[in-house]
Amino acid sequence: MKSRWSDSQAEAMLRQYAGQWGEDIVLRTYTGRLLGAEDALVLHGGGNTSVKTGFTGVTGETLRAVYVKESGKDLAGVEPHDHVGLDLAYLERLRKLEDLADDAMADELLLHRLVARSGQPSIEALLHAFLPVRFIDHTHADAILALTNQPNGERLVREALGDGVIVLPYVRPGFRLARAAADAYDDAPGSAGMVLMKHGLVTWGETARESYERTIELVSRAEDYLARKAVLPVPSAPAVSREEVERRYRECAPLIRGLVAAPTGNEDRPYRRMILLPLQDEETLTFLESGEAKEVLLTPPLTTDHLIRVKPYPLWIDNPSYDDLDALRDRLAEAVREYAAQYDTYVDRHAGEMAAGLRRFDPLPRVILMPGLGAVCAGEDVRQAVIAQDITEHTLKVKSRIAAMGRYEGLDERHVFDMEYFSLQHAKLAREDEQPLRGTVAFVTGAAGAIGSAICEELLAAGCHVAATDLPGRRLEDLERELEGAHDGRIKGVPVDVTSPASVAEGFSSVIQAWGGIDIVIINAGLAHVSTLAEMDPADFKKLEQVNVEGTLHVLSEAARLFRKQGTGGDVVLISTKNVFAPGAGFGAYSATKAGAHQLARIAGLELAGLDVRVNMVAPDAVFGHGNRKSGLWAEVGPDRMKARGLDENGLEEYYRNRNLLKARVTAVHAARAVLFFVTRQTPTTGVTLPVDGGLPDATPR
Repeated sequence: MKSRWSDSQAEAMLRQYAGQWGEDIVLRTYTGRLLGAEDALVLHGGGNTSVKTGFTGVTGETLRAVYVKESGKDLAGVEPHDHVGLDLAYLERLRKLEDLADDAMADELLLHRLVARSGQPSIEALLHAFLPVRFIDHTHADAILALTNQPNGERLVREALGDGVIVLPYVRPGFRLARAAADAYDDAPGSAGMVLMKHGLVTWGETARESYERTIELVSRAEDYLARKAVLPVPSAPAVSREEVERRYRECAPLIRGLVAAPTGNEDRPYRRMILLPLQDEETLTFLESGEAKEVLLTPPLTTDHLIRVKPYPLWIDNPSYDDLDALRDRLAEAVREYAAQYDTYVDRHAGEMAAGLRRFDPLPRVILMPGLGAVCAGEDVRQAVIAQDITEHTLKVKSRIAAMGRYEGLDERHVFDMEYFSLQHAKLAREDEQPLRGTVAFVTGAAGAIGSAICEELLAAGCHVAATDLPGRRLEDLERELEGAHDGRIKGVPVDVTSPASVAEGFSSVIQAWGGIDIVIINAGLAHVSTLAEMDPADFKKLEQVNVEGTLHVLSEAARLFRKQGTGGDVVLISTKNVFAPGAGFGAYSATKAGAHQLARIAGLELAGLDVRVNMVAPDAVFGHGNRKSGLWAEVGPDRMKARGLDENGLEEYYRNRNLLKARVTAVHAARAVLFFVTRQTPTTGVTLPVDGGLPDATPR
């Protein structure tokens, strides 16, 4: 591992924050980002950094302060304000206590922040406060954990790192670890760092650079030692091709996703759904096929920092049969039931140790290991799934390395439970956003149009993962680019031609590969055409029929098959039209084909209700555009209507506004909110048409 320190980069950051933050905090931020850039050191909010410096209050008095990275913040993108300033003199006095309960410790940290609006102080803030050194770095380096998580770990650490490094037996993070670390430092004040067994590495220095480069130096020593001692076997090619692995995953993922959806007890929203991400690189596939993988991997996590993301153990599937999907479904269901029962028994064994007010986690696995397919990682949204995937990738690499030189030894069950049900860890999870559609996936056709883009925006705002589908081209690319920046990996543009069953099937498969399945299907793709019946070109009618009717059928058919496989219900919303109930002269092709689509949706409501799939229709009228996106329907219809009435575009919009009872301007957002009403299941409703038209008596569903 090489130092990433750059004098020019450090000086540039000092200039960037000049007058806002002191040099200590800025350089602390800089080296924190350097640590965060190495995923072999820290992952997703893991690790910690601190600096002891001064704080000047409003009275002009300067206090001794320790600034510690806020709990859960990713080091890779840390900012100066992400370091919580704490009253160091007060915290140092806490060391005299014999013990301090977790909740009391959390209260003390919150009460002694120097700025009340600062974030949540780290669980390990007292460790940083009690160690009498200026800059401290705490990481969960893979190479260090590969040494500590073995039966003879302390000896290996000393052989690898040499003198001048303290080795501290495992102590539960919090007050007790902080005291133990400070006592160990007092006994060896000239040390360069400290290894926390089965936990991680702590280094320090008088400058940010010195502390950072000590981390790099010690981790490099550990890596060099492992390279000499852990001789990995020459990798062989996986037994199956990449194409076959991906085919298997697309078949299996909806089954798995349905099985790891946790029941909620709520009739309207019976499951808390998960996002799935696979890990299918050659190294993973080869290791899972080895004879030793099961024994090595069915062990506790590398560090307690991983527990709340991946559970104490993964689920292993023996001898999965990918040629018989029904048999595989039964095998998976049985394995998940057994895993859940074992997890519940594990919690029961330690329930008396659980802090008051804590709830049990659901007993379902977050990582499923399947030879011939890879590792399947689950999270409550794509960000959590990425965290589980990254942790799993590093876990497999470290444990395979340990297997090449010895035997893996994780924490015992009591310590595992103690950290999984650590109240401050639960508080961290409780702060994560609980949006109504978190963990759900929507497939939206015609997404690049006015109503489609508004639907995508409303779904994303509710926490949904959105596959925006439309014909390939710039309109779809522009939509994805506009939305992706603000939505953290929850938007995916998928080219789909709804007139092609193969294209629709491939679109569904693409979304399954990305997120594991689909829960919401919005059928919005459609075409319009102006012509009297007498002048109708059959080819034009056929074109509308292919998109509006056959396209609806293809999407409904694919959705029905997927919902049956997933087994966790779903929602379908067809964007219908007032023309189904009140057709207009010269608009026969559109009115007839949309009526056909509407009828197909009503039939789907009858056929899919037994799967807890609700099918509803939204019937908007006179939606002219959304932002800079013009309605495709009105681009077709508008010129004829304006000419017939002698109006310009604004005049035509005003005409349609004045013809409804409420004199309301109907927007794409209104239609999107109607969709949101159905898919968030505000009422037990299926087979219903909701007009979004300001009130048109002739178009009232009847």
